[in-house]
Amino acid sequence: MDKSMIIGIVAGAVAVTAVGGFAGYKAMKGADYAEVISAKEVTEKVRTPRKECSDVAVTHQAPVKDEHRIAGTAIGAVLGGVLGNQVGGGKGKTLATVAGAAGGGYTGNKVQQNMQESDQVTGTERRCKTVYDSSTKTLGYDVTYRLNDKQGVVRMDHNPGQRIPVRNGQLELTSTGANSPS
Repeated sequence: MDKSMIIGIVAGAVAVTAVGGFAGYKAMKGADYAEVISAKEVTEKVRTPRKECSDVAVTHQAPVKDEHRIAGTAIGAVLGGVLGNQVGGGKGKTLATVAGAAGGGYTGNKVQQNMQESDQVTGTERRCKTVYDSSTKTLGYDVTYRLNDKQGVVRMDHNPGQRIPVRNGQLELTSTGANSPS
């Protein structure tokens, strides 16, 4: 064997040993990334209450000053008596005056009652109600991944994309609520 052939064999052996050693180191070390199979956004509906108010025109019956309708009864009685006094003579006149006063008093009472019931006052009232605004809040992402031929699921605070970094055989997660790989 000549010298160049020996050098070639030794160089080849060194190269094979170096490549094999590096490959063995990588195999022992494990993967640098876990492959992401899917990332599903996890959300919840949030309903936030708030008060909504508006001014509304409201019509009420006006306050009654003469609750027993004395003024209407009295004015009706006087007018009915005056009209009744115009009819007949003698005892008939007296009877017509009394009947006119009684009828006029009743009619005056009813006229005042109708006027009081139709007397309306319009004002403004503030009316409020509770309404709900809806929004969607993202809780995180349920990520299904594959690491060294094993599949697992973990909750992350962000969508990791196509892969998750791995250090010392563990996923590197930034979410404080992350589950350990299964």
